[in-house]
This record gives sequence, C-alpha cells and structure tokens, in this order.
Amino acid sequence: MHGPASAGWLLVALCALTGAYCLLRMRSAVPEQRRSAGGEALMGFGMAAMAVPTTVFTPPSWAWPGYAIVFGAAGLRALWAARSRPHHLHHVVGAAAMVYMAAVMAAAPGSAHHAHGGGVPLVTGLLLLYFTGYVLLSGVRLVPVAAAAGGGPGWGDRPELALACRLSMAIGMTAMLLTL
Repeated sequence: MHGPASAGWLLVALCALTGAYCLLRMRSAVPEQRRSAGGEALMGFGMAAMAVPTTVFTPPSWAWPGYAIVFGAAGLRALWAARSRPHHLHHVVGAAAMVYMAAVMAAAPGSAHHAHGGGVPLVTGLLLLYFTGYVLLSGVRLVPVAAAAGGGPGWGDRPELALACRLSMAIGMTAMLLTL
C-alpha cells in the first residue's frame, strides 16, 4: 500500500494486534466466537502484511496472486458459513476486498500502484462506501455497550471486544482502500 510510512506502520500495528487478539479469541468457550475468530485473524495478519510500507519491503511479484488465492479461499469459506450465519457476509466482502487489492497491486507497474488516471475506480469507491458505512454503524453499536461487571465472561468472550476487533479491521480496510 502507498502513503506516508508512519501511517503504514500504524496500520501494520493496528492490523497485527487485531489479528493477535483474534487468535486469542479462537480459545473462547463460546462456539460462535471460535468460528469467526480464525477468519478474522487471517484478515488482520493479511492486512498487516499488505500494509508494510513499500519503502521497507516490496513483495515479490508472486505474492499478490498468492494473496488473491488465500483470500479467495477465505471468501468462499465465509460464503459457505453465511448460509446459516448471515453475519458472515461481512467476511465475504472483506475477503473480496483483499482479493481486489491484491489484483490491483499485481496489475500495477513498479511503484505506480496508486496511479488510476482519473478518479477513483468504481469497485474501490463501492468498497470505500461499504467499509465507511460499516465503521460508522459499528461505532454507533459499540457506544451503548456498558462495561462488564466483575463476574462476567472472560475478556476473550466479550462480544463488544469482538465488535471492536471488526471495527478496527474495517477502519484499516478503509485506510488501505484510500491509499490504493
């Protein structure tokens, strides 16, 4: 991704920490938490890897098709899961956005990844609208959540932390799409 290196490193940290928290959620006693946490961890770490500033590391040409394959498979898995759990459709959109960004990066010559030649492409604009809306809606849903009392669920099982995790990744995705 392109943009200032300091912003890139902040995005790497946000996504990597979110991915690490999602790995911890995989140990949850709540089955639904475990089911969604693995895909979210993959998304967090994948976003972190894609956000590393190109001044530090430029991925080899085979990396972008690799990203597309991994996230395409994750998207198909999320689509399968969405049959019985519709909230997984967000994971489908996230995986599709990662495939799209990988395809754009693979098609871009050298360091001119951000050159679109006349505005924001339609798919980028639609994804920006979706993730911006998701961020705003998630933020509104997160505000009224009261702090858990002493004997509540463990920190890995708290739904507001899972929502905050998804919110962080949506913010990161919006930032990545803006720099595409």
